[in-house]
Amino acid sequence: MNPTVILSFLAFTGFVLLYTLWKMRGSRRDTKDGYFLGGRSLTGGRIAASLILTNLGAISFVGMSAQSYTHNMSVMGWEVTSGITLVLVALLLVPRYLKQGITTIPDFLESRYDSGVKRFVTTLFLFQYIINILPTTLYAGARVLNEIFNLQQMFGLSEFTSLAIISAAICLLGFFYSVFGGLKAVVIADSVNSIGLLIGGLLIPVFGILALGDSFDEGLNHLLTAAPEKLQGIGSATDPLPFSTLFSGLLLVNLYYWGTDQSIIQRALGAKNLAEGQKGVLLAGGIKVFTPLLLIIPGVIAFHLFGPDAGNPDSMYTRLVHTVLPKPLVGFFTAVMFGAVLSTFNGVLNSSSTLFALNVYKPLFGKGKTGRRLVHEGRFFAMIIAVISTVIAPFIMYAPEGLFQYLQLVAGFFSVPIFTIVFVGYVSKRVPAVAAKIALTVFVASYALMQLVFKTPLHFLHQLGLLFAGCSALMFIIGAIKPRRTDYVLPLHHAVDITPWKHRRSATAIILYLVGGAYLLFSDLGLPAENTLPLKIYGGLGLVLLGIAVLRKIKR
Repeated sequence: MNPTVILSFLAFTGFVLLYTLWKMRGSRRDTKDGYFLGGRSLTGGRIAASLILTNLGAISFVGMSAQSYTHNMSVMGWEVTSGITLVLVALLLVPRYLKQGITTIPDFLESRYDSGVKRFVTTLFLFQYIINILPTTLYAGARVLNEIFNLQQMFGLSEFTSLAIISAAICLLGFFYSVFGGLKAVVIADSVNSIGLLIGGLLIPVFGILALGDSFDEGLNHLLTAAPEKLQGIGSATDPLPFSTLFSGLLLVNLYYWGTDQSIIQRALGAKNLAEGQKGVLLAGGIKVFTPLLLIIPGVIAFHLFGPDAGNPDSMYTRLVHTVLPKPLVGFFTAVMFGAVLSTFNGVLNSSSTLFALNVYKPLFGKGKTGRRLVHEGRFFAMIIAVISTVIAPFIMYAPEGLFQYLQLVAGFFSVPIFTIVFVGYVSKRVPAVAAKIALTVFVASYALMQLVFKTPLHFLHQLGLLFAGCSALMFIIGAIKPRRTDYVLPLHHAVDITPWKHRRSATAIILYLVGGAYLLFSDLGLPAENTLPLKIYGGLGLVLLGIAVLRKIKR
């Protein structure tokens, strides 16, 4: 183990911890809003940083680079189309959430349907966190730390044992970070780690390209010409993410993740006002368009550097880090990655304690209890699920399809079913609660049969798209046969100022333009075909539109 790597790792990790403690001084963490929503004081920059860091955990770095190593750039659809999704969330969902002043997404479902639907969805959220997101986060973080610090060989442990021990260590630190600091501590730490993650993440492809040749230009030329098919972003039916899924289940999964997953949207719910909430979400959408440079290009570089049969694809990213980065930067980047792991783990743990305390404990046992008591029970529940997740984590090494595909496949049991009833709840006024309960049951049961019994050959994202359409239609049919007695009226509490961000439309246009450019770049009209004319035309169009926008601004 290189001492330079250890020292730089400890230095940056210690700095983040001290900075968080300093910024947290005087904060109230024993009230409901103070602990669960950061006192509704989050600004756009911190919301964007926390969203990005929670999303860009070790799972993304390890899993997506593994898929680009074995296939091509098609997996970038998860990242690039998130820009479109975050635009929809910022313009349509965040205003509704903040107008209602809700703390959790199931709060809306209780208002729209009834308390039974709220408990059903809360249960789905908690199951997803316990058996899927928390264990995969621990596993990915443990794999990165194990391979970079070479702990398995150093102590003569089996791979399973080393992953289990490191998972437990991450869990212990993350538990104290989240449980005793609340959402505000998580977001403050994220604001520092996100900067380090973006800087460190960009260093990997830069040094990787340098390693492919005697100069950066020579290495870049090798990356673009040696195997251009690896740069194809338009996935075929045999790729992990076929392009056709962008128009079916992928959009739905992204809408669920960014717009209704409690561990993500809780950042926007803690905004100090609507303008800051929209600013943070749209800024995150712009950043997501560029994240393939951090997550997916390294897998392609690893393919060129190590060859197609260099070992477990999930280990390619950390092997690349070890190979191309100078030792002090290895420690720095490992610290940043460790911070990303903690961010995801902390955020989900905080959301789990929020859901349990407010949606399970309070209605069943906590009527009349103070905010301090609710926080205490939420912390106790977080401790229990942290232990369960740590036990599950090392077993993920046996997943046959790789880490990232496992994560998305299992998430299908929870993600789109929840989004379905949220969607119907917003677009209809007469669909009753019983329709939501039936749709949730039918959706989860049908997806389970497709995945576990019949082994349906249709891609799982297409399965989710079909089930979404079918279950939405089922809810509308039930609503037509047995509607609510009265039309649903959205309650307005205005917990914060709900004046929209004045630049939201301009930001939306920029994000949509960047999404189109990303797909043009990694298609048969771009880098894989070594054809630059369409890119020049698209870039020129962008400059013309920008000029028109500037002239209109000056005229005003």
